[in-house]
Amino acid sequence: MDKILEAVVMSSYSNNVKQGLVRRVIEASKQPMDSEQCWSMLELSTKLYLTGDTKYKREVGKEVLEVYGHYHPEEFEEFFNVRFLLSLLQEGYGPLGKRSHYVLDYIQLGLQFVLESPSANSIFGLLRIEVLRKVCERPSPKQCTKISKLLTQHPQCIPTGKHQVLFCQQLIRCIGHFQCVSEGEEDIMEFLEQVNKVSGLLQRIWRTQTSAILPSLKELFTIISSTEEQEAPSNALASVVQFVPLELMDGVIRNLTNDDSITDVQMMMAIGRMIDWVSWPLGKNIDKWIIALLKGLAAVKKFSILIEVTLSKIEKVFSKLLYPIVREGALSVLQYMLLSFQHSHEAFHLLLPHIPRLVASLKKEDSNSATSSLEQLAELIHCMFFRFSGFPDLYEPVLEAVKALPIPNEDRIKHLLGQNAWTSQKNELACFYPRLASKSETGKIGLINLGNTCYMNSILQSLFMASDFRHSVLNLTEGNSQPLMTKLQWLFAFLEHSQRPAISPESFLSASWPPWFTPGAQQDCSEYLKYLLDRLHEEEKTGKRIYQKLKESSLMSQAVEHHCLNKTLIEKMFGGKMMTKIRCLKCLNVSSREEAFTDLSLAFPPPDRHTRGSTSVLPVEEIGPQFIEPPENPSQRTESPWIPRKVPMAGDPAAPPALVETLGLQEPGEAAIPSSGNAVGLEAAKDPLSAFGEQACAPKDSRSVPDLINYFLSPERLTAENKYHCEKCASLQDAEKVAELTEGPHYLILTLLRFSFDPRTMKRKKILDNVSIPVVLKLPVLVSPGETEEVCRRGKDRAATGSGFTSVVYDLCSVVVHSGISSESGHYYCYSRECTDTAPHGQPREGAPKPTSDRPLDFEIQWYLFNDTRVSFSSFESVSNVTSFFPKDTAYVLFYRQRPGRQSFVVREALAEAGCLHGEPSLHKDLMEAISKDNILYLQEQEKEARNRAAYISALPKSPLWWRDFDRDKDDDNSSGGCSPAAGGGGSGSFHGLVF
Repeated sequence: MDKILEAVVMSSYSNNVKQGLVRRVIEASKQPMDSEQCWSMLELSTKLYLTGDTKYKREVGKEVLEVYGHYHPEEFEEFFNVRFLLSLLQEGYGPLGKRSHYVLDYIQLGLQFVLESPSANSIFGLLRIEVLRKVCERPSPKQCTKISKLLTQHPQCIPTGKHQVLFCQQLIRCIGHFQCVSEGEEDIMEFLEQVNKVSGLLQRIWRTQTSAILPSLKELFTIISSTEEQEAPSNALASVVQFVPLELMDGVIRNLTNDDSITDVQMMMAIGRMIDWVSWPLGKNIDKWIIALLKGLAAVKKFSILIEVTLSKIEKVFSKLLYPIVREGALSVLQYMLLSFQHSHEAFHLLLPHIPRLVASLKKEDSNSATSSLEQLAELIHCMFFRFSGFPDLYEPVLEAVKALPIPNEDRIKHLLGQNAWTSQKNELACFYPRLASKSETGKIGLINLGNTCYMNSILQSLFMASDFRHSVLNLTEGNSQPLMTKLQWLFAFLEHSQRPAISPESFLSASWPPWFTPGAQQDCSEYLKYLLDRLHEEEKTGKRIYQKLKESSLMSQAVEHHCLNKTLIEKMFGGKMMTKIRCLKCLNVSSREEAFTDLSLAFPPPDRHTRGSTSVLPVEEIGPQFIEPPENPSQRTESPWIPRKVPMAGDPAAPPALVETLGLQEPGEAAIPSSGNAVGLEAAKDPLSAFGEQACAPKDSRSVPDLINYFLSPERLTAENKYHCEKCASLQDAEKVAELTEGPHYLILTLLRFSFDPRTMKRKKILDNVSIPVVLKLPVLVSPGETEEVCRRGKDRAATGSGFTSVVYDLCSVVVHSGISSESGHYYCYSRECTDTAPHGQPREGAPKPTSDRPLDFEIQWYLFNDTRVSFSSFESVSNVTSFFPKDTAYVLFYRQRPGRQSFVVREALAEAGCLHGEPSLHKDLMEAISKDNILYLQEQEKEARNRAAYISALPKSPLWWRDFDRDKDDDNSSGGCSPAAGGGGSGSFHGLVF
């Protein structure tokens, strides 16, 4: 019968004819027959099944084997013996070089017919040994799948005892070698199914033998932490983790992170490879294990590992959000990585170029998964905006991309940041501040944040960019008896000459620290600036008094000597004078008092106070020496006390009101648009300013800096509980108080009083109103009759004779921005530029007019953005629009520099002394040597760090192809950016990129 069957199968008949003949042979096989005939048929069916070159032949062999197993069990048991199986497993079947691949399938098929036979236990014992030997030989995924099927169907064949643990470990090593060589989608799906079956066998074993789990996980960690492997282990290992019970997670992670035998390099290798598993499409709970290990590393303060891994892997994790099949897990890992990386903006900034494209892709996908992910991503982005403010130029495209998505409230943001931080002790991360390989491309140097010291950094950078002040400080001689000024000199010198990308102001902080400030807490930068300038001023005054006492004789006149000795550098650079006049409304007596100031604190006008509309030359409400003319009978006053009257003060000439003015957009050679109303006493704008023309003009209902100055200088009514005690009347009387600038400072510092105390909440609240900032400001300064005559003689201000005021022009040079809603929190950064005495700012010599076309435009002076260690190029447009894009980022302290013109003798003398430093500052020897030594030390540190870093991360798993996900999304218009929910990612090519 075996000859007939072989002839039929090998014949050239059609399959239908063959099938009929084979059916007849099989039916005959069900009848009783002798042992020899059965043996012949079993040999033939074995041959057909194992070496048949067509699927049909193998199916015939299988069918015959099944018939003989059912109808001739004794003969089948005799044929299917241990010796035969051992030969199949160790030697194979078929000609040399063409051994059959179906041996395991054959054994699985035959086992079902010998389960009750006396030889069953011997067969099971043989298979327990042989399957262990097989997995130690690292079979292919296909062969591993067959072993898994065999053992899943016949668990009696699974190795036991120590061999079982070894089998699990070796099976995991097999999975680590799995690779899918084909990029076809069908082949990939087959590969994924194979991996799932193999890892499913581990799950089955672990369910019955939990003691095998921990040794298996130890082997898994050994594989992924190895630094010796030439080829990275397969991401298919992710399929193993999903079957580990979550209740074991805490213990496993604790053991790993506290194991001293595991080196940092091994741990970094392991977590890096685990993070790569987010691209595995069939894994469950993988994100939970990754996050748990990251948290475990944070708990034992392995911050260097966390930083390296985060910076090297976060972009790859982010790219996986393109794929719906792995999006949920990738987003969970991304959220933790970003929310925990709070010591530096580096990780978030790596993602900035990719966010707009990803958002566009998710919107295009328009699925529930995409919508949910967009909302979570937007929440995450706003958390990062809150934590790392001060980068408006970088954030603007991202903000534009997510502007239509929900914005979380501040409590939610603080909650997310608070629960995910690596540590609550910020000083533990001080040494891990962003590594800057080299100086900023701007050539400027940043300042390291020493723990909420951005308030100091922004002020110091603004003072440093005040070039006249900087040059004067750098020009100080040794032994000047001014310790704080000396420290400032050293700080400025290092900012000017250091090779470091950022320096630490720790020494200056400790020296200039206001005693009432709380260490580590956010402070008010304006309060710090006032304290610093006052300290510097008082320190120099003390030194001058000592010098004056020691100096017994001088060639200078006593008056000049006294004048020079009592003008400190702070007074020369930042000091101005203001006349406060109070007029009794009963007797019209005027009392006046002149005070010095270093900054003007500008309150916001009440909401109902009218502001002018926008014009190219922005007029502001009329201000100056304007007082109310009281009626003949004070008790019958009915008209508003705030109507300005041209009533001369006692002893003063009649003075029409003066205006604060900004300079706006105009063509060269064209007169500026005059101010409306009684705008006298101001010269028209003559500089051909552009680019900032629109920004200098406030929207109709918004505030501007001139509005606030106007409000500051406008008359104030003293009445009711605020009545003035008139010395002439010898009683309390209604009065009016007005402030007039009598001397404009060289650097005008304006503080916008944005913080006020709210008695209802018992907290300081912030006024978030947008205030337009003019790049050029004209300030009315009261002049004496002698000065008025001189000004008119020089032709500086034709209207000054009648008004007693002259216009002093100021250029904006720094803007300190506060980001946040409270003075006790938030972040400070500043915009700055260097304003120096160049052609457009100077006065024509001997009255000779300079051609307008020769004047470089003011807006061409480069702006910089200083944000702690980071310094970048910026623009006035960014300065003007920052609050429009980021409502919590508001201008707080402004620095303006006076253009040459009406400057006091002392200021001109100070500028002349500092002028020689506008080229190369001449520093004293000790300071130059200190800078030189530090630069050499920095180069040595760089070389050492480069060597250590190369050795430390050389074995870090590489992810060179992560960016292809974005490029594919950009170029593939037909696959919805690789985000098709049905396909799991735009075609076979993208699917292969996802998994591997």
